[in-house]
Amino acid sequence: MTHASPQERSDIRTQATDAPSLLRIAGLPYFLIAFVARLPFAMMVVGVLTVVVSARGSLSLGGLTSAAVGLGTACFGPLLGAAADRFGQRTVLLILAIANGAMLVLFTVVVYAGAADALVLLSAFGIGATAPQVAPMSRSRLVTMIADRMPEAVRTRTTSGTMAYESAADETVFVFGPFIVGVLASVLAPWAPLVGAAVLTVVFVGAFALHPSARAVSAHRDSDGRAPSAVSELFSARLLIVVVGILGVGMFFGTMLTSLTSFMADRGAPEQAGLLYGVMGVGSAILALGVAWLPARFSLRGRWLVFSGILLAGSVLLLFVDTPAMMMLALAIMGIGIGPTLVTQYSFGAARSPLGRSATVMTMLGSGIVVGQSLGAAVAGELAENAGTGSALLLPIVAAGIAFAAGVVNWRLSATAPRVRSERASVA
Repeated sequence: MTHASPQERSDIRTQATDAPSLLRIAGLPYFLIAFVARLPFAMMVVGVLTVVVSARGSLSLGGLTSAAVGLGTACFGPLLGAAADRFGQRTVLLILAIANGAMLVLFTVVVYAGAADALVLLSAFGIGATAPQVAPMSRSRLVTMIADRMPEAVRTRTTSGTMAYESAADETVFVFGPFIVGVLASVLAPWAPLVGAAVLTVVFVGAFALHPSARAVSAHRDSDGRAPSAVSELFSARLLIVVVGILGVGMFFGTMLTSLTSFMADRGAPEQAGLLYGVMGVGSAILALGVAWLPARFSLRGRWLVFSGILLAGSVLLLFVDTPAMMMLALAIMGIGIGPTLVTQYSFGAARSPLGRSATVMTMLGSGIVVGQSLGAAVAGELAENAGTGSALLLPIVAAGIAFAAGVVNWRLSATAPRVRSERASVA
């Protein structure tokens, strides 16, 4: 093992001190636009469920419709990421902003027009298929900026901090997205959240597409947009285990919110479910931001195991919850684990992205969350309606178990696999 000389260490410190911040490189307006632009994505699943239950009076159809949104995202999300890697984000996002806004309005018309259930499901699939995944695209842009425009000495810490911010932003919109849906549906009409999401999509996703950062293309791509890495690298065990882990987190989001709603409905206050859910969401966002300040010796693979273990331990408390106060305690503990787990998984995704395919990988991970959330919500709703709240509350435990088990497998893969490209020692 070689050691840096005093002069080399001094040069590294100078690079770190003189390096421009990511905020200066991207600009404050970028972060504001990217934050608002991801709100419609967080409103879609709940908004679709709200409209269908209100117009058709069927919780079962509502759950299937939400699952159809997730299925559309699963089928097309990674392909859209690959298109963004190949042709640039601007063109892809502009097309999606218009298409998704139109699909949201079309879905609302189809539901209220009394069309066949099959047409309702098909239009919901279209919403998911055209969903502009701003969060993964934003992560890809920022990772590209870090890799191409920042010194080597600060890339690892900056990437960790960036993933922490992005995950905290996701947590915030996934808490406030359902809240906004509830407010618009209550104050205006059940269809209002989807129309509002359509407007936000066209305006802010369009602005996100037109932002100068959309021109940021990985230096690893050639003049024709081709990547030097093979497509087969996207299916490596080290990357797929991250997708499985993040799918578990998405399932946790969907099953927890749905079973929590059933829990509060049993107590005559279903409208308070969002407030209790916020206890977990706010704590999770704060802890997600705090990950950037964890010491480097607390490795990424160690963080995944520790924080997903906390999530699993908190979810096991659901077996003993019988009051809202106890539920709040369980949610607070789970909030400690969920945010840092998500940050760590995205950090692994960034480190293990094949050269020139960061947008593809980030949309794979983003799709994993949405698919897990949609399927989890659909299964939990069906179970709560037919077998009761107690049965539905078992599902978050299963989802947390999947995230933890993936962390165990990742620990083994990180220890035995050879180092690649940008995966630093902090991953091991």
